[in-house]
Amino acid sequence: MTQTTFAEILESADQLPLEDQENLIIILQNRLRERRRTERVRDVQEAEQEFAEGKCQPVPPEQLMKEILA
Repeated sequence: MTQTTFAEILESADQLPLEDQENLIIILQNRLRERRRTERVRDVQEAEQEFAEGKCQPVPPEQLMKEILA
């Protein structure tokens, strides 16, 4: 199976009619949104499991912000 380059994909997209290009953008945005949503769900599940296993401790928001900004 040959690998399509990013430039080839862009060139192919340029060949599409305007309406199809707009639909392609919408489809890609929806797919990205779903991937981000799936990643967030996985991150939350991992964090909940780590907390349940005692691998992390609750901290006050002020301390958390201090650590983030340090």
